[in-house]
Amino acid sequence: MSSFQDFIKSAAHVRPSERQREWFDTEFYAFVHFSPNTYTGREWGLGDEDPAIFTPVELDCDGWVEAIKSAGMKGLIITAKHHDGFCLWPSKYTEHSIKNSPYKNGQGDIVREVEQACRRGGIKFGFYLSPWDRNSKYYGTPEYNTYYKNQLTELLTEYGEIFEVWFDGACGEGPNGRKQEYDFEGYIELIRKYQPKAVIFNGPDVRWCGNEAGSARNAEWAVVPSELCLLNHEVQTKGPLMEGTLEGIEPPDLNIGALSNIMYSKGLVFCGSEIDMSIRPGWFYHPEEEPHSLDRLFTTYLNSVGANTCFILNVPPMPNGRFDPRDVERLKELGDQLRASFSHDWMLEEGVSQTNTSLSDTQCQVEIKLPEAKQIGYVVLMENIENGQRVENFQIRYRDADGVWQKAYDGTCIGHKKICPVNFTASEIRIHVTAARDAVEWRQIALY
Repeated sequence: MSSFQDFIKSAAHVRPSERQREWFDTEFYAFVHFSPNTYTGREWGLGDEDPAIFTPVELDCDGWVEAIKSAGMKGLIITAKHHDGFCLWPSKYTEHSIKNSPYKNGQGDIVREVEQACRRGGIKFGFYLSPWDRNSKYYGTPEYNTYYKNQLTELLTEYGEIFEVWFDGACGEGPNGRKQEYDFEGYIELIRKYQPKAVIFNGPDVRWCGNEAGSARNAEWAVVPSELCLLNHEVQTKGPLMEGTLEGIEPPDLNIGALSNIMYSKGLVFCGSEIDMSIRPGWFYHPEEEPHSLDRLFTTYLNSVGANTCFILNVPPMPNGRFDPRDVERLKELGDQLRASFSHDWMLEEGVSQTNTSLSDTQCQVEIKLPEAKQIGYVVLMENIENGQRVENFQIRYRDADGVWQKAYDGTCIGHKKICPVNFTASEIRIHVTAARDAVEWRQIALY
């Protein structure tokens, strides 16, 4: 076997960590952007905002969780601190925080209230802590990393189990005119120490998709070149052409999991992509904005959760601390459509047969026979990524009423989950994997 063939087979066995597998199973969760920006109308605060403007007099975190759950989301990530440096918890390390706002006479802790609402509602809790801080006098100096790690430790140790820590890549100039050199290795070390089950976004566990429009690549692989993931120390296989030709190429412009790219990598890692967008144009609340259409949100779900990524949807509270009723209604509409689309799996009916046939090391076929013809709108495929991501191309066919096999869908990679929109009525369906990196292991095949 050639070194190239050895490499392809080793690429098929790059495995996720347990925390990454649990993250992939979360699939769909909420972002909540809330800060003084909610009151100033800005998207990026300046850091000089008076804490007195922060007055969520009708804060309803249980209402947030209820609305989020109605959409089918399984977690919530709160902006504990955005770029303005204002902390939604009473941090011991700054006065620019909720403790100097009128909220609960300075005795409030919104991070705590959100965390407790998530526990009551049975969903996961995580936080965003912006490395960029436009308020801190330390920003742009070596002392800032100590300041940041102190705040990070507060959040990691005082709010129960965390499922995701979200790092923003923004890095502006500090008061001294210098940009901060972030100690990401130190940040990651703290997270691994105090919250070993938490994945790190924009770090070694989860990577950014490259845009905020809810768009995934045509083939969104989770096995990717290590040099495109921040400080990933878990390189599992080396490339056969160690020339580092990916250096300097922006990740959003790459089909980063394709063979033509990974064979030039310095090594491969498992690092899935997260699709992030807001339910309305802005990340913070602006009363003149409307939520995106149901069609856009549902399509984004299909192209994220249904394309081997996770989907984080931002819902910004109003200044009074509640979600806009328009957003609440749209979330429920989205959940209703998801439940209607994926509530009944024909594969679970009595009398269904499934035959798996290996055609070669890199091709296989699944034949499904239903007791009677059914209308199929979606075929959902899941690989057993615990042992690696392998499928590169596949086809879905069905036998029509005249006995002729018809094409329903051509796809690329599958990974954790691939939702294939189709439209046919049939009792016989064939899934043909035309190219894979090793023998395909299925976790689930569903017909809706």
